[in-house]
Amino acid sequence: MIAATELRLVLVTPEKTLFDQPVKALRFPLFDGQIGVLPGRAPLIGRLGIGELKFDLPGGGSERFFIDGGFAQIKGSIVTLLTSRAMPISAIDVEKAKVDLAAALASVPHDEAGFTQKAQAVDRARKMIELRTKRV
Repeated sequence: MIAATELRLVLVTPEKTLFDQPVKALRFPLFDGQIGVLPGRAPLIGRLGIGELKFDLPGGGSERFFIDGGFAQIKGSIVTLLTSRAMPISAIDVEKAKVDLAAALASVPHDEAGFTQKAQAVDRARKMIELRTKRV
Protein backbone atom coordinates (compact mmCIF):
# COMPACT_ATOMS: atom_id res chain seq x y z
CA MET A 1 0.00 0.00 0.00
CA ILE A 2 1.32 3.44 -0.95
CA ALA A 3 1.01 6.13 1.70
CA ALA A 4 -0.83 9.33 0.84
CA THR A 5 1.56 12.22 0.32
CA GLU A 6 -0.69 15.20 -0.25
CA LEU A 7 -3.67 17.01 1.18
CA ARG A 8 -6.03 19.49 -0.40
CA LEU A 9 -7.64 22.08 1.87
CA VAL A 10 -10.98 23.55 0.85
CA LEU A 11 -12.09 26.41 3.13
CA VAL A 12 -15.68 27.51 2.44
CA THR A 13 -17.91 30.23 3.92
CA PRO A 14 -21.51 30.96 2.90
CA GLU A 15 -20.22 33.76 0.64
CA LYS A 16 -17.35 32.02 -1.17
CA THR A 17 -14.55 29.51 -1.24
CA LEU A 18 -11.62 31.24 0.48
CA PHE A 19 -8.96 28.61 -0.13
CA ASP A 20 -8.74 25.54 -2.37
CA GLN A 21 -5.14 24.41 -2.72
CA PRO A 22 -2.72 21.64 -1.74
CA VAL A 23 -1.21 21.82 1.76
CA LYS A 24 1.37 19.71 3.59
CA ALA A 25 -0.35 19.64 6.98
CA LEU A 26 -2.96 21.58 8.92
CA ARG A 27 -4.29 22.20 12.42
CA PHE A 28 -7.70 23.54 13.39
CA PRO A 29 -10.10 23.64 16.35
CA LEU A 30 -12.90 21.18 16.82
CA PHE A 31 -15.63 22.01 19.33
CA ASP A 32 -13.86 19.88 21.95
CA GLY A 33 -10.17 20.43 21.16
CA GLN A 34 -7.53 20.81 18.45
CA ILE A 35 -6.86 18.38 15.62
CA GLY A 36 -3.83 18.07 13.40
CA VAL A 37 -4.08 16.49 9.97
CA LEU A 38 -1.31 14.89 7.91
CA PRO A 39 -1.60 12.99 4.62
CA GLY A 40 -3.13 9.56 5.06
CA ARG A 41 -5.52 10.60 7.85
CA ALA A 42 -8.56 8.39 8.38
CA PRO A 43 -11.92 9.84 7.29
CA LEU A 44 -13.63 12.17 9.75
CA ILE A 45 -16.66 14.37 10.15
CA GLY A 46 -16.62 16.82 13.05
CA ARG A 47 -17.98 20.07 14.40
CA LEU A 48 -15.56 23.00 14.17
CA GLY A 49 -14.78 25.21 17.11
CA ILE A 50 -13.71 28.84 17.22
CA GLY A 51 -10.03 29.63 16.77
CA GLU A 52 -7.00 29.30 14.55
CA LEU A 53 -6.68 27.33 11.34
CA LYS A 54 -2.99 26.97 10.49
CA PHE A 55 -1.65 25.14 7.47
CA ASP A 56 1.75 24.52 5.92
CA LEU A 57 2.16 25.20 2.21
CA PRO A 58 4.01 22.77 -0.08
CA GLY A 59 6.54 25.42 -1.18
CA GLY A 60 7.35 26.35 2.42
CA GLY A 61 5.78 28.80 4.80
CA SER A 62 2.38 28.68 6.42
CA GLU A 63 -0.88 30.60 6.56
CA ARG A 64 -3.22 31.33 9.47
CA PHE A 65 -6.97 32.01 9.48
CA PHE A 66 -9.52 32.70 12.20
CA ILE A 67 -12.49 30.34 11.84
CA ASP A 68 -15.83 30.64 13.60
CA GLY A 69 -17.46 27.23 13.99
CA GLY A 70 -18.99 25.02 11.32
CA PHE A 71 -18.15 21.53 10.13
CA ALA A 72 -15.09 19.60 9.00
CA GLN A 73 -14.92 16.65 6.63
CA ILE A 74 -11.85 14.61 5.80
CA LYS A 75 -12.38 12.20 2.92
CA GLY A 76 -9.37 10.77 1.16
CA SER A 77 -6.85 13.54 0.63
CA ILE A 78 -9.46 16.34 0.74
CA VAL A 79 -10.07 18.32 3.93
CA THR A 80 -13.18 20.48 3.66
CA LEU A 81 -13.93 23.09 6.31
CA LEU A 82 -17.39 24.72 6.12
CA THR A 83 -17.51 27.71 8.43
CA SER A 84 -19.83 30.64 8.99
CA ARG A 85 -16.87 33.05 9.06
CA ALA A 86 -13.18 32.85 8.22
CA MET A 87 -10.57 35.54 7.78
CA PRO A 88 -6.80 35.78 7.62
CA ILE A 89 -5.39 36.54 11.08
CA SER A 90 -3.91 39.75 9.67
CA ALA A 91 -7.44 41.00 8.86
CA ILE A 92 -8.64 40.88 12.48
CA ASP A 93 -9.45 44.33 13.87
CA VAL A 94 -8.26 44.16 17.49
CA GLU A 95 -10.06 47.33 18.54
CA LYS A 96 -13.38 46.02 17.19
CA ALA A 97 -12.76 42.69 18.93
CA LYS A 98 -12.15 44.56 22.21
CA VAL A 99 -15.43 46.46 21.78
CA ASP A 100 -17.22 43.17 21.01
CA LEU A 101 -15.66 41.60 24.12
CA ALA A 102 -16.80 44.48 26.33
CA ALA A 103 -20.33 44.27 24.90
CA ALA A 104 -20.46 40.51 25.41
CA LEU A 105 -19.23 40.79 29.00
CA ALA A 106 -21.79 43.52 29.72
CA SER A 107 -24.74 41.56 28.32
CA VAL A 108 -27.18 40.10 30.83
CA PRO A 109 -28.73 36.85 29.57
CA HIS A 110 -32.17 35.79 30.77
CA ASP A 111 -32.31 32.19 29.59
CA GLU A 112 -30.10 29.22 28.74
CA ALA A 113 -29.78 30.23 25.07
CA GLY A 114 -28.69 33.71 26.15
CA PHE A 115 -25.98 32.29 28.42
CA THR A 116 -24.73 30.10 25.57
CA GLN A 117 -24.64 33.05 23.16
CA LYS A 118 -22.82 35.20 25.70
CA ALA A 119 -20.18 32.50 26.32
CA GLN A 120 -19.64 32.06 22.57
CA ALA A 121 -19.35 35.82 21.99
CA VAL A 122 -16.82 36.19 24.83
CA ASP A 123 -14.82 33.20 23.57
CA ARG A 124 -14.88 34.49 19.98
CA ALA A 125 -13.69 37.99 20.91
CA ARG A 126 -10.95 36.71 23.24
CA LYS A 127 -9.61 34.31 20.63
CA MET A 128 -9.59 37.00 17.96
CA ILE A 129 -7.62 39.34 20.24
CA GLU A 130 -5.22 36.56 21.23
CA LEU A 131 -4.58 35.41 17.66
CA ARG A 132 -3.98 38.92 16.35
CA THR A 133 -1.68 39.99 19.17
CA LYS A 134 0.40 36.83 19.70
CA ARG A 135 3.76 36.55 18.02
CA VAL A 136 4.33 33.65 15.68
